[in-house]
Parts: sequence; C-alpha cells; structure tokens
Amino acid sequence: MPDPAALRLSVAPMMDWTDTHCRVFHRLLAPHARLYTEMVHANAVIHGDRSRLLAMDPVEHPVALQLGGSEPALLAQAAAIGAAHGFDEINLNCGCPSDRVQAGRFGACLMREPALVADSVAAMIAALADAPHAVPVTVKCRLGVDDDHDYGRFRGFVDTVADAGCRIFVVHARNAWLKGLSPKENREVPPLRYDWAWRLKRERPALRVIVNGGIAAAAEARAHLDHADGAMLGRAAYHDPYLLHSLDRAWFDGAEPLPRVDLLRALRPYAEAQLARGVALKHITRHVLGLFNNRPGGRRFRQILSERAHRPGADWRVVEEALAAAAGPRRAAA
Repeated sequence: MPDPAALRLSVAPMMDWTDTHCRVFHRLLAPHARLYTEMVHANAVIHGDRSRLLAMDPVEHPVALQLGGSEPALLAQAAAIGAAHGFDEINLNCGCPSDRVQAGRFGACLMREPALVADSVAAMIAALADAPHAVPVTVKCRLGVDDDHDYGRFRGFVDTVADAGCRIFVVHARNAWLKGLSPKENREVPPLRYDWAWRLKRERPALRVIVNGGIAAAAEARAHLDHADGAMLGRAAYHDPYLLHSLDRAWFDGAEPLPRVDLLRALRPYAEAQLARGVALKHITRHVLGLFNNRPGGRRFRQILSERAHRPGADWRVVEEALAAAAGPRRAAA
C-alpha cells in the first residue's frame, strides 16, 4: 500500500472536470495530493481512443485511474492497460448513481453485489501482478443504496471486497438513491453519515479509509484526519482550488499558502506548450475559474476568462488580463 501520508489529501474523480489539464493545475496547487481521473468505462479503455481517454502529463503523479464496469475480465484487462500507461492506482467506481451507469450495471448499484465487486477486484489485482511498478486496486463506494440503512450491510460489503485483496476504500459517506434523484441531487440530498466511515476505520484498522462527501472547508477536512486516513475533496477543490492549495501547504509543509497570482503563473509553461499543440485556451482556463473565489476581483477574473478564452487565437495574454483584474495593477505587475 502507499505510504499513509500519501492518502491524507486527495481530489475526487469528477466527470467532465478532472481531465489532464485540471490535474496538472491541481498538482501545481497541491504537490502531495493524490489525483484521480474522470471515470472511464473498461470497454472504452480497451477499445477507445487511449491517447485521449488516458491522457496524462508526467507531473500529475501520483494519479489514479478510475474505472467503471462490472465484468471482471474486462476490468482486469483495462487495469493492466492503465498500469502500462503509468497510473499509480486503479480505482473501481461503486458510487456513481446516474441512470446511464445503472443501465450498464455498474457504479452505485454494485453496492448490492459485493461478490461481483470482490471478483472484479481479485481479477484486477491478478492482472497487475506483473506490472512494472506496484499499483494498488482500490474501491470508491457509498454507504448503501436507496433504503439500505444497515451499517452491518455496509461493513459486510467492505469485508467481502477486502477479502479479495482491496485495502483502500474511499467512502462517499452518504447513500445513493437510484430512483428519483439526479446525480447532482445525489451529491446533496441523501444525508451525510461520516460516523459510518469513522466506525469502519475503528473496526477495521488494517484498512485505509478515506472520507469523501460534503467537505467544503479546511476545518471540516482536518476533522476527518482524527478518525480516518484521509479526506477527499470533490467540488470544493474545483470551485475553490485555493482551499486545496492551503490544505496541502498546512498538512505537508506547515507553510503559509503562496499567492494566487504566483500559482497561476506557474501554469504558464504548460499552457503555452498545450497551445503550441493546438489545444484551445478555454480547455485549460475553465479549470482555474474558481482561483479567486470570494476574493475582490474574482468575478471579473472569471468573466474575462469565460468571455475571451474561447476566442480564436486566445493566448496567455488573456490570463494576464484576468490576473490584472483580480489582483490589481501593482500585484499583477510584480
């Protein structure tokens, strides 16, 4: 397993958000955090455009590939491909509640099929036995599905999967409702029960338990370290990326956060290299819009990037204009 400190802080896999451009930016903000890809279905990894689906910059490490699927043989094949592409962890999604995912019999509905999840994990671990570097297989799950309100059933799911060799569980500490709620509502409506994740860690101390769900402030994230092995930020890391940076500095270096202007300017070499390859500026800057969240000039910063980054020929000068609006002339010129 990874060093426990390596699991202390992580950023959740988020569809349409945590692509390689996002992860490069998050790595600049948080050198020690564990990063995750968007969920990719095993079939897509096997048959799809891997140069796009598995795109990864070397600076992203450590980074995990999250897979979706429910067929052990296909998941094993996809896991081996992911390891060959250099990913540091293969994570199985057992928490996504969308209709499309349910139709494919994967995601959160797998919480009701612990034996199938165990078979899938065992197949993935076997497929990675000869990987050139150690690649753990992990699971991201919910507490249960719909009206599953029995802690014993949740712990039984974890025990079954752990018996197959999984030692790291990321627990989104709420149920998934498969009918009647949208994916967005499933992130907000079912009540959070962090105590279940904390209890799991107490009762299964040999497992690594990372808590996810509803963490929106530094104090909330820090509280989980008293009861579990780590805290995983989701939308808070995306909408307020400076929070991610602040936690990384405090938890690993004991240092004060760096200025937002300096952090964004550190992205310039990467952005310009991507522009030279034909990537539009908007694909990079959409991930930085929240950097000045709740700060003077933050609204104007977002407005400039949103309105100008999509224009043909847009380059780093657009970012500098946005920085000037957010940070003020004196600071932006520093």
